[in-house]
Amino acid sequence: MIQYKENDRVEKEDLKQLYSSVGWIAYTNNLEVLDQAVNNSLAVITAWDNEKLVGLIRVVGDNYTIIYIQDILVHPDYQNKQIGTQLMNQMLQKYKTVRQKTLLTEDAPDVRHFYEKFGFSSCDKGSAVAFYKEF
Repeated sequence: MIQYKENDRVEKEDLKQLYSSVGWIAYTNNLEVLDQAVNNSLAVITAWDNEKLVGLIRVVGDNYTIIYIQDILVHPDYQNKQIGTQLMNQMLQKYKTVRQKTLLTEDAPDVRHFYEKFGFSSCDKGSAVAFYKEF
């Protein structure tokens, strides 16, 4: 049974295992930065199978007018088991009074469908425009 925890400190090795499992090596190349980023987020909700970290969602923002869903990831062995849905539902419930909820992700049919089912709209389908600058 999957257990969900909110804002518990996540150890570096657990973060490395989870982020590596989905191929997010840009994060795992500097574990110190990843550790600081995750553990200094506005909110973090994690999913655990016993002692194994299998999912995580984290939010940055001001807690009042905007939140930014920075990361949501589920270990490949645990995908399509509603863990990502549960993580997103818990986070959206936590911030239900925040007016602006934003995220940036790669475009893929399954990714688009996942976010649209929570009421997110893609900027390419509306009047909003998104800009980003990578390091």
